[in-house]
Amino acid sequence: MILQEISCSIKETKKNQWLFQIPAVNQLIKEGLRFQKPITFFVGENGSGKSTIVEAVAESYGLDAHGGRGGRKYVNDRPKTPLGACLKLKGIHLSHYLKHRKGYFLRAETAFGYMSFVSGMPGYWKENIQEMSHGEGFLTVLETMFHEPGLYLLDEPEAALSFQSCLRLITLFQQIIKSGGQVICATHSPLLTAFPNADIFELNDGGVNKVTWQDLALVDHWRRFLDNPSTYFTHLLSTAEEDGHD
Repeated sequence: MILQEISCSIKETKKNQWLFQIPAVNQLIKEGLRFQKPITFFVGENGSGKSTIVEAVAESYGLDAHGGRGGRKYVNDRPKTPLGACLKLKGIHLSHYLKHRKGYFLRAETAFGYMSFVSGMPGYWKENIQEMSHGEGFLTVLETMFHEPGLYLLDEPEAALSFQSCLRLITLFQQIIKSGGQVICATHSPLLTAFPNADIFELNDGGVNKVTWQDLALVDHWRRFLDNPSTYFTHLLSTAEEDGHD
């Protein structure tokens, strides 16, 4: 395990910032968070704090918050987010990986623009991803960069991936783990979170809770939707019509 624990110590004067009022972030500040498996998923609704935490880990590890690999020039010159500025990382072998910045941060929001910029540069991929679909470009990057021990952070990687491509991503996760690396992923995907023997943290109004895949709210929603989508649509469309008459 590269990263075993994260914690945060902030000044009392900063505790009223909106970011630190998010239940999951607030709990992290008070209790910290331990990683016990080589692959960890953060799951939760939009605004629950999962991407905020993954981004802060990336910053503390020395990866660009906009996405990219370790060791990029100017990364450490950019102002950190409030959480990234106070986050502390702990791990028995962490100092070695911090020194060499082995790892990669894939952020779906900014990934394609960054990937297009560095295509063909030394240390990256040779393919021109502008000639590919988003999904093909993502997989090209992942298959090129996810090949050695390191800390790999992903923020909603399924955004550009089909069902089959998500399955390919799972095989890459397994390769990273076998090499001695570690994966931390924020996701809405019931497919990715089904990865065997992974730790799953669900973020909601109650804070951060470790759950099993079967007990995830998103798994329950998808299961019920796929079983009977008409029930969801009947409720949603009738509600929309009522709102339209107001």
